[in-house]
Amino acid sequence: MLRRVFEKVDRTFTFIEDWTLLLSVCIALVVAMANVLLRKLTADINIYWSDEVVRKTIYVSTYIGCVVAVRNRALICIDALPQLVPGLKKPLAFFSNIVVMGFSVCMVYLGGTMTYLMYQDSYARTASLQIPEWIFYAVLPMMGVMMFLRTLMVVIDDWKEGA
Repeated sequence: MLRRVFEKVDRTFTFIEDWTLLLSVCIALVVAMANVLLRKLTADINIYWSDEVVRKTIYVSTYIGCVVAVRNRALICIDALPQLVPGLKKPLAFFSNIVVMGFSVCMVYLGGTMTYLMYQDSYARTASLQIPEWIFYAVLPMMGVMMFLRTLMVVIDDWKEGA
């Protein structure tokens, strides 16, 4: 039962992560290239909002990339000590996962608070495109929830392998 739920969550999260990263990188690439080409090929045409779009897509891809790093077990971890003392590998991995889960809880709480504050401020909009900032802040609690669940799945997977 739990395995089936985890597989469904994994498939859903993988779909969201992969498509979000693909679309954000493609949008940033197309907008940046269009701006560079227009600047180089013409003397007076410039896309004034391109920097803002690239900045926001990098922001989104960075936070969603954190969730992908948990999925691929590619987060920064304590690596040298378990090689010297092999018995510390599992306790350090568990400690690392607990720290990541704590970080995700902080991201949900603080990100949710900041999203709410930005939602309440009708003047909090991006400089060029006038998109409400709360939309971008909403990435933080979403990433926190996804990261927490992914880490929980990693912990349970590690526990089952050790049992």
